[in-house]
Amino acid sequence: MTTSSPRQTVSYLMRRFGEVGIQPQTRYGQNFLIDINLIDLLVQSANLRPTDIVLEVGTGTGSLTANLAARVAGVLTVEIDPHLFALASETLIDLPNVTMLQVDALKNKNRLHPELLAALEELRTRYSPGPLKLVANLPYNIATPLISNLLDLPVPPESMTVTIQKELAERIAARPRTKDYSALSFWIQSQCDVEIKRIMAPTVFWPRPKVESAIIQITFNPELRSRICDLSYWHAFLRAMFFHRRKCSRDPGGRTRCRRDAATVRPHAEPVSRLETARMMANRSDLNRSEPIHPRLAAASPMSRLTAGSVVHAEVPAHLVVATVFKTAVPYDNRAAGGFDSHALPPFNCGNSRRLVAMGASHGVILRWVG
Repeated sequence: MTTSSPRQTVSYLMRRFGEVGIQPQTRYGQNFLIDINLIDLLVQSANLRPTDIVLEVGTGTGSLTANLAARVAGVLTVEIDPHLFALASETLIDLPNVTMLQVDALKNKNRLHPELLAALEELRTRYSPGPLKLVANLPYNIATPLISNLLDLPVPPESMTVTIQKELAERIAARPRTKDYSALSFWIQSQCDVEIKRIMAPTVFWPRPKVESAIIQITFNPELRSRICDLSYWHAFLRAMFFHRRKCSRDPGGRTRCRRDAATVRPHAEPVSRLETARMMANRSDLNRSEPIHPRLAAASPMSRLTAGSVVHAEVPAHLVVATVFKTAVPYDNRAAGGFDSHALPPFNCGNSRRLVAMGASHGVILRWVG
C-alpha cells in the first residue's frame, strides 16, 4: 500500500491549526516532531514489515500515522484530544488499514483503557499472525505508565520505538549502581533489550519543550520473560522494593547497614531495622527454618502482600536481587545483559512453584520463604 504522507513542518502545523482554530494543548503533552529526518529515523528504527500491526499513541495530525500505514498490515492510532482526532480523520479517512480511537490510552496509571485493549485484540485477530509494535511520538505525560503497562500484557509488543523525554530514556536504560537506576529500569530490562537511538534538542519540536528528548527502542526478549513465573507479582514486588530506597536493615551479624551512620537514623526507619531475621549460613542448610516476620513490618504498605510466612535476610550488593519469581532462582545480575551472577548465592531449584521471593531496598534484600 502506498500513500503520500503530509510533511509535518512548522508551517504545515500552523496552517492546519489555524484552519480549525485550535492550539497545542499542554495538558495533553502535545509537542509535534517537525524534523523530517528524525521522523524518518523513528520509522526506520522500528524495522517495520508488511505483516506488522502498529500501535500509535498520540495521533496528532496523522502525518506519522499515514507514514506507518504505508508500511504495515494495520495501524491502531489513539488520540485523546477530540479536536486533533477530527483533524487527523481528514488525513486518514481514505486509509482502510488505519483504525482510529478517540480515548485516553490509560484507564488509570496501572491499567490500559479497555477500549484500547479490545481494539488491539480485534486487530490481532484480523491481521494474525502479525506481531504488534508500538511506534509513536509519545506525549510526555503518559510515556512511563503506557510503556510499563504494555509490558504487563500476556503478549506484549515485539518492540517499542518511541520518542520520550531524555531523562526518562536514561532511567529506562540505566545500569545498576547508578542514580537513575529504578524500579522502571529493572522492570523493563528484566524483559527487554534497550537502546537509545538518538538524543534530540527541543528545537526539533513545535511547540518547543523545556527539556531534551530521545528516540529509544525497547525490544521484547521472550527468553528473559520466560524466567518470570508470576508477572504481576514480579511487577508489584519491584515497585515495593524501590519504594523505600534508604530504609535500613540489619545484616545477619546485627550491624545496621545504611547510607548514614546508625546513630543518625531517624525513628521512622526503625521498624525495618528491627526486623527479626534468620541467619543465612554459609552452607545455606537453614533455609527451611520458620522465622517470624516483624509485626510492625506486617502492617506496613506496600509490603503487606509479603507478610505471611517467614523471612531470611541476605546482605547482597544493590545490583543483585534473589527471587524465584524466576523459574531458575539465582541472583539476577542486570549488568550482565540479563545474565545471572552465580557467585553471590548458590542456585535454588524451585521447579514450577514460587518458593522464594525477594523484597528489600538498595542495600540488601529480604527473602521470604513460602514453603
